[in-house]
Amino acid sequence: MPLTRIIQGVNQFHENYFAAHQELFEQLSQSQSPDVLFITCSDSRIDPFLITQSPPGRLFVIRNVGNIVSTYGSSSITEAAAIEYAVQALGVKEIIVCGHSHCGAMRGLLQVGSLVETMPMVYTWLRTHAEATRRLLIDNYPNETPERLLKIAIEQNILSQIENLETHPVVRSRLHAGTLNLHAWMYEIETGSVYAFDAAHHKFSLLEQRSFPVPDPLILR
Repeated sequence: MPLTRIIQGVNQFHENYFAAHQELFEQLSQSQSPDVLFITCSDSRIDPFLITQSPPGRLFVIRNVGNIVSTYGSSSITEAAAIEYAVQALGVKEIIVCGHSHCGAMRGLLQVGSLVETMPMVYTWLRTHAEATRRLLIDNYPNETPERLLKIAIEQNILSQIENLETHPVVRSRLHAGTLNLHAWMYEIETGSVYAFDAAHHKFSLLEQRSFPVPDPLILR
């Protein structure tokens, strides 16, 4: 999309949406009180506010390649700082990790060696923070078709990030107190459907009237 189209969009936003919701933005300029910490991929096809039909101020969003949550104490502190701020300072009660179909990061993880020369930073990111998912796939799914293996990788990666979230002290404390829920979601681009991990049935099920808080331990069969 050319830059001129982006600028036109900015002008349209100010003239239309902002003008119609000016009171909301005046309130938001004073403080924020989001309901949810939404962790998802940087992929341009994913828009958390569009998918959830949420107005500005309702979601506190973390985005990166592969919707990764670094374990607490790792070399990457960006996600840790955002998680801590969302839970401790803003008091969010729900955290959603939302992966998506056709994820380029997970496709890259399945052939991570080929990234060394072409995208060394992506290679380092995935080998550092998604190795648990890669190893799980190698050890447990040796005979799957590439398409099926990608789907498994996407789902297992989401669950791995839920487990990583639980290494963060502020998250662990709030889970113990029963004041925080974790949710594992998968957005299917081609249908617009969202699937939530249902621990009772050990699978991702179509999200309809409710989500499924994720217990510990996680099991996906």
